[in-house]
Amino acid sequence: MLSKPEAFEDYPFGPRVAVVKVQGKMFATLAEGGGSVNMNLKCDPHEALILRDIFPAVKPGYHMNKQHWNTLTMDGSIPQGEIERMVDNSYALVIRGLPKAKRQALEVRHGHGALYPNTDP
Repeated sequence: MLSKPEAFEDYPFGPRVAVVKVQGKMFATLAEGGGSVNMNLKCDPHEALILRDIFPAVKPGYHMNKQHWNTLTMDGSIPQGEIERMVDNSYALVIRGLPKAKRQALEVRHGHGALYPNTDP
């Protein structure tokens, strides 16, 4: 997650919850507690429902807007490639939601492919 262009880690909710942001906007959280690790990722509302049906370890976003966020329990049941795809999509959704000037500046600095890896130019 931190390898994404201009991504950085923050701890606004305390030391046990890492929040990963781009341009000050959250696209992922990673929390450890109670013997498990959970990740929150932004998601298209329709896709969020599909992922919850496919993977038992994907639930509506804990402490998040349940329409737009999923919580993944990192128990090994979700393939690594699928987790990476979900992270990419979360990041891209946040980039697309930025004000036009900020979004375009990121696109110029890093290129379309680095910001939106699962889409066509």
